[in-house]
Amino acid sequence: MANTSVVVERHIAAGQGPVWEAVTDLRGMERVLSGVSKVEVLTDGAFGVGTRWRETRKMFGKEATEEMWVTACEPPERYVVEAESHGTHYVSEWELLADGPSATTVRMTFSGAPVAGSGGVAGLLAKILGGVGARAVRKAIAKDLDDVASAVEGRRL
Repeated sequence: MANTSVVVERHIAAGQGPVWEAVTDLRGMERVLSGVSKVEVLTDGAFGVGTRWRETRKMFGKEATEEMWVTACEPPERYVVEAESHGTHYVSEWELLADGPSATTVRMTFSGAPVAGSGGVAGLLAKILGGVGARAVRKAIAKDLDDVASAVEGRRL
């Protein structure tokens, strides 16, 4: 199975700075994203390439914890997070596109591809990102972006 992606965009009435802070504040993530129940930061220092954490959230009716790491970081415009689980390599790219000084379009692209030699897990990837699964992933990403908007819109920064 080839790489499969879901892309969701959301206009947020706040500048890039506050949006960047909201989407990279791992210790505050549980307060921003309603779908996240726990974050355990595994590295010290500022958010950037090499930052690692474990994130627990509910997906498809079950709570799951995944370890994630930052592989690209260009503040305040873009970062990429990767993870591997059940024979699938996941990549989440966050792009923050400035729409003037007080508005940002956030584009989140979530993709997955089978890890070479992982056997029959392509079926799991198809379930997660194909058809109904893709709609569920798109809905979860849209909810995350709505939560970010709620956290930053109207804040005086």
